[in-house]
Amino acid sequence: MTGALDGIRVLDLSRVLAGPWATQILGDLGAEVIKVERPGKGDDTRGWGPPSTEIEGQSFSAYYLVCNRNKQSIAIDISNPEGAALVRQLAAESDVLVENFKTGGLARYGLDYDSLRAVNPRLVYCSVTGFGQTGPYAQRGGYDFLIQGMGGLMSVTGETVAAPVKVGVPVIDLFTGLYATIAIQAALRHRDQTGEGQHIDCALLDTSVAILANQGMNWLIGGVTPSPMGNAHPNVVPYRTFAASDGHLIVAVGNDGQFAALCRVLGREDLGANPDYLTNECRNRNRATLEPELEREIAARTSADLLAAMEAEGVPGGPINRVNEVFADPQVQARGMVAPVAMGGAETPQIRFPPVLSKAPATIRRAPPALGADGVEVLQGMGLSDAEMRRLAKAGAVHLPAAK
Repeated sequence: MTGALDGIRVLDLSRVLAGPWATQILGDLGAEVIKVERPGKGDDTRGWGPPSTEIEGQSFSAYYLVCNRNKQSIAIDISNPEGAALVRQLAAESDVLVENFKTGGLARYGLDYDSLRAVNPRLVYCSVTGFGQTGPYAQRGGYDFLIQGMGGLMSVTGETVAAPVKVGVPVIDLFTGLYATIAIQAALRHRDQTGEGQHIDCALLDTSVAILANQGMNWLIGGVTPSPMGNAHPNVVPYRTFAASDGHLIVAVGNDGQFAALCRVLGREDLGANPDYLTNECRNRNRATLEPELEREIAARTSADLLAAMEAEGVPGGPINRVNEVFADPQVQARGMVAPVAMGGAETPQIRFPPVLSKAPATIRRAPPALGADGVEVLQGMGLSDAEMRRLAKAGAVHLPAAK
C-alpha cells in the first residue's frame, strides 16, 4: 500500500531536528526522501549521544534515530563544485527541497531558491531558520532553547518568574517541523493547481510566537503579561496537579458539568452549589478560596481510588507518568505506538506517525540510514555510470560506501 505522498520526491538538506522532523513526516506519508549529508560527519545529531546503538560498525544516536527514518542518505560535499552540481541535478528532479542553512548560506553554492527555481520552476523550496529570511535578526543562528526564551515560552513555563524553565522536549523545533510540513503540502496543492512552485520561509521565532496561543491572546486582549503558574491554568479552574495521599495526579475540569461531577466524587456538593464556583469565570476569580478546599479533599484519597471514581463520573484526570511508564501504558500499547524496524542485523524501535489514516496510512518502510549508505542507489537513479561515480568520489564530490 502506498502513502498519500507516493510519487513526491523530497530533497533533504536539513540537519538536527526541525527540518528532519518535517521530512520524516513527508516520508512516513509516502514521499521518497533523499537526505544529503556532509561526508565524514553527516547530520550533527549522529554524534548527539549517549544513548546510542551500534549497528554494523556504525554508531546511531537516539536523537538521530528519532527523526530520520524513511530516508536515503547520500554524502555529498556541496563546497565541491561537482558536489553542488549533483545537488542541483537532484533538485531539478525533485518536488520539494528542505534546508536549514543560515539565511543566504546556500547562495554561494548556487543552491538557493532563485538558483534552483531557474532549473525547476515547480520546486517547493522550504527554508527553516531561527529568525526567517527578513528582519533585523535574519542573519542570526537559532536553536530551540534560545527561541524558547526569546519567543516567550519560558516566561510562562515553570513555577516563578525568578526561575525560568524550558519545556523538556524541543517543542519549537517540533512545532516548526509540523508547520513546515503543513506549508509544504499546501504549496504542493498550489502547484497542482497552477504549475508553479514557491519558497516557504519558516522561522523558529515565528513558530514560538504562534504557539503562545491563549497566553499570547490573553496579552493582546487583556493587556496583562502572563506569568508562569506551575501546573495551574491561566483561564480554567480546576485544571492542575493535585497531591493525593500517595503522589500527584492531574485534574482537568473543562466545563461546569465536570466541576459539579468532581464535587460529587469528593462528597462536596456544597462547593458545586456555591455561587462563587458555579461557572468557570467565577472559579477563576475565586481560585484562591476554592483550590485549598479541593487540595484538602484530594489529599485524603489515594490516586487510584480517586482516578477510578473520577472516570466513573466522567471527570477528566490521570496520572503523571514517567517516560518508562508511558511506554508500558496499556492504551499506548494497544495503539501500537512503537514499531520494531529491521536495521542491519538488528531491530530498532520507532515511534510511529500518530494519526491513523483509514485509506492512505503512514508507514515505516526504511530504517534511519547509515551515513551515505544509499549513495550508489541515488546516483544510479540519476543515470550515472559506475565510472562516473568513481570519478566523482575520487574528486571528493561524493563519498560512496565501500562495497560489501
